[in-house]
Amino acid sequence: MALNAAARKEKLKRPAKAAPAAEPKKPRARKAATPNLFAKALDIAHAEAVELLRKMLLIRHFEEKVFELVTDNVVSGASHVYSGQEAVAVGACAALQKDDYITSTHRGHGHCIARGGDVRLMLAELAGKAAGYCRGKGGSMHIADVQAGNLGATGIVGGNIPVAVGAGLACKFNKQRQVVVCFFGDGAANNGTFHESLNLAAIWDLPVIFVCENNQYGMSFPARVGFRAGNIYSRAQSYGIEGAACDGMQVLEVRESVGKACVRARAGKGPTLIEATTYRYRGHSRSDAQNYRSKEEVEAWKAKDPLVQFRQRLIEAEALTLEQAGQMELAAAQEIEAAVKFALEECPYPDVSEVLRDVYKGWIEGPYGLMRC
Repeated sequence: MALNAAARKEKLKRPAKAAPAAEPKKPRARKAATPNLFAKALDIAHAEAVELLRKMLLIRHFEEKVFELVTDNVVSGASHVYSGQEAVAVGACAALQKDDYITSTHRGHGHCIARGGDVRLMLAELAGKAAGYCRGKGGSMHIADVQAGNLGATGIVGGNIPVAVGAGLACKFNKQRQVVVCFFGDGAANNGTFHESLNLAAIWDLPVIFVCENNQYGMSFPARVGFRAGNIYSRAQSYGIEGAACDGMQVLEVRESVGKACVRARAGKGPTLIEATTYRYRGHSRSDAQNYRSKEEVEAWKAKDPLVQFRQRLIEAEALTLEQAGQMELAAAQEIEAAVKFALEECPYPDVSEVLRDVYKGWIEGPYGLMRC
């Protein structure tokens, strides 16, 4: 014990070892300026990105005006507005070339505008006027603009899916590397036309991109209980084709997903099934009491509004200023008001002679009924 105590005393007398000198810190290299997010991620120019926002604003203002006109009985007939889903139509159509095609649905105003449709002619069609895309005979659910590649909307759920397959077959025969984007809702994915069409497109390697806009409800039926698999895009495996999911509230994500599918289709690698998760802010139609969903659910989705999110991204990327964004919104509202004036005040209704036009080919109305001309 005595030796141990003496050793401890001796240790305390020794000078403490000096700590090793710290190495001098190397000067921190300056970070290079962050490249433009759009150019880095998706190779998209500021001007193109701003145009995407402009089209989404135009769709939103068009749809809200249509809802107002229909609610006030200024425009007759059923109309199913697209508010909330703008990023899907605009993102998908942004990936297309001028000679590509789309097929649309009963909720198809957004598709038409995204494909370059004239809002004046669209509103004239809704109002049943002669200047409308279908001379006032089609109305809200049957707008077509073949010259712009819009093969038409249809009021039959899933009715446009086989039309897209036929167009895809024509594109393959023409060998022009064209593609067809087919829009449809989650409800249509449970129809027989969906399965037959995807099977044919798969075995023939057709250049068709099937874009399912899962807006959470088929009329009032929740999509979450409409299929056991839990999603729609995974059904692609059953047909041996590509399947993908994307956030339908993010326009650039939709654009990227559809763009990849277009590259595959143009290379002869067949169709793709894309599920874009989105949400419709309004009911199925104006008669929809929306008892199947809560106000809290609607507000939660509106907090992810595709226009607000994308506008903020553009401002952060210095693609436009807050003031410029406000001017764009005002311009969209003014364009819609001008279209309303054109459709309701300046356009005549079709002449009575139009009754049999486009109904029978080679027949006219004679003294005793229809007769060949």
